[in-house]
Amino acid sequence: MKITHKGDYALKAILDLALHYHEGLVTIPAIASRIDAPTKFLEQILLELKKGGFIESRRGKVGGYLLSRPPQNITLGEVVRFVDGPLEPIACVNKKYTACGDLYKCAFRPIWQKVFKLTSDVVDHITFADLADQVESVKKAPTYSI
Repeated sequence: MKITHKGDYALKAILDLALHYHEGLVTIPAIASRIDAPTKFLEQILLELKKGGFIESRRGKVGGYLLSRPPQNITLGEVVRFVDGPLEPIACVNKKYTACGDLYKCAFRPIWQKVFKLTSDVVDHITFADLADQVESVKKAPTYSI
């Protein structure tokens, strides 16, 4: 699994929309500013996320973007897979893979399968509501200074 710059910005954009979920529409400039993303690149990413069914948009003077589902119904794993592709660290992890004659005696395949399973278990059980809660709790954490 490799998260690209595009994937990173996509995840940050979804998280930003999750953090502002109850506030209504969010503009591209507002998202871009908060996640420190180039506006034009973010526009392309948001269009792709819209095609993937993660977000919706409204046109007009008061237009913007919002999540198409509640943040607790969107997992980190589904966004990563949509934007950056499969989580498998190597092609032979897939059960349908047949291009290698060494599959049944390969010492590495079980290791990569375990890496894939553990990675999937993590990212498929973290929702954007979980991440938003984590961000909010860090914001509310007391700070001490002397």
